[in-house]
Amino acid sequence: MAKKELSPNKMLGLVGLVFLAAYFIPFDSPQIAAAVQESFLMLGDYAREHVLLCLIPAMFIAGAITVFLNQQAVIRYLGPKAPKVVAYGVASVSGAILAVCSCTVLPIFKGIYKKGAGLGPAISFLYSGPAINILAIVLSYKVFGWQLGLARMTGAILFAVIIGWLMQLIFRKEDEKRLTDEPMFKYSGDSESRSLGQMSLYMFSMIGILVFINWADSKGGSGIWDMIFQYKYWITGLFGVSLLYSLIKWFSKDELKIWGEATRDFSLQIFPFLFFGVLIAGFLLGRPNHDGLIPTAWVASLVGGNSLSANFIASISGAFMYFATLTEVPILQGLLGAGMGKGPALALLLAGPSLSLPSMLVIGGELGLKKTFVYVLLVVLLSTLAGMTFGFLVRMV
Repeated sequence: MAKKELSPNKMLGLVGLVFLAAYFIPFDSPQIAAAVQESFLMLGDYAREHVLLCLIPAMFIAGAITVFLNQQAVIRYLGPKAPKVVAYGVASVSGAILAVCSCTVLPIFKGIYKKGAGLGPAISFLYSGPAINILAIVLSYKVFGWQLGLARMTGAILFAVIIGWLMQLIFRKEDEKRLTDEPMFKYSGDSESRSLGQMSLYMFSMIGILVFINWADSKGGSGIWDMIFQYKYWITGLFGVSLLYSLIKWFSKDELKIWGEATRDFSLQIFPFLFFGVLIAGFLLGRPNHDGLIPTAWVASLVGGNSLSANFIASISGAFMYFATLTEVPILQGLLGAGMGKGPALALLLAGPSLSLPSMLVIGGELGLKKTFVYVLLVVLLSTLAGMTFGFLVRMV
C-alpha cells in the first residue's frame, strides 16, 4: 500500500499547531497538569487492556480479510447493489457477534470496506459491533430496569440498519464510483486453493480468539455467561490450536508473509490515530470516575430532565467519550445518581459505545471528513431523538 506523505505546507501547519499549544497552554496550572496526567494514564490503561488482546487480533483479522477473503463474495453479500435485507442483516449480525468496543471494530470495518463492502453495510457493521453488545444489554436490563434495557436493545438494532442505509443513500454515487474506479488491492490471496470449509475454519478461529479472550465477567448477571468467562482461556486455546493447524496445513510461507505485511500496514494506519485520540479524550474527559479538563459533575448538571438540550448534550458527550466494553454501565449509573434524566441516559447509551474521539479520527482517515461528519451527525441526532421519545414515554407511563 502506498503511504500518504504530508505536504510541506501541512507539515509546517502541524509544527505551528504544536508551537501554539506549547506557547499558550498553561501547563503549570493544577487543572491542566491533572488533565495531562489523566491523558497519559488513560493511554496506559488503553495499552494494557485493549492493545494486546483486542486490537492486535483484530488487525490480523483485518489483514486476512484484505488478503484472503474472496472479493466477489464480499461485493455479492455486502456491496451497494446487494439485496438490502441480506447486506444489512449480514453486516449487523456480524458486528453484533464480535461485541467489541468502538476502537477494536475499526480494523475489521476498514478491511471489509476496502475489500468491496458498500458504505451502508460497512457502516452498519461499524455501529453494530460496539452498540449491540449482548452482555451490555443484559446488564442494562439488570442495572437500569427493563424499560431502559429494552429501549437500548431496540434502538441499537434499528440504528445499525437506519444509519447504514442513510449513509448509502446520501453517498450512493460516490460509493459506486469507488468500487469501479479504485484498484483495491495489489494482491488477492489464492482463495481457490482452499475450500470454503478451510477458509471458514481459518477465519472463525481468529474471530473465536478475539471474542473469547475478551469475554467479560457479568458480575453475577448470567450463569452461562460467567461459566464461559471461567473457562475463557481454555476456549481461546482451542481456537488457537485450530488456527495454528489451518496455517500449517493450508497456507504457504509466501502467503503468511503477505498476510503479516497487510496486518502491519493496518497497524501503521490505525494505531497513531487511536493513540492520539485516546490522549485527547483523556485530557478532556478523563478516565471513568476521574476528571479531565471537563469535570464529570459539570456534564451531569447539563443532562437532567428530558429537554432537547439535555438529550443533545448527552449524545455529544457520549460520542466523544471513550467507553471500553461494558464501562458505560457504571459510568451511566453514576450520572443517573447525579440527576441525569432517563431520556439523556438512553441517548448516551446509543451514541457512546458506538463512537469515540479515537474512532472518529480513524474513520476520518478512511472515509474522509465529509462522510465521517455525516456519520457522527446521524448517530448524535438519532440518539437525541430516541432519548427525547423515550423520556416522554417514561413520563406518560
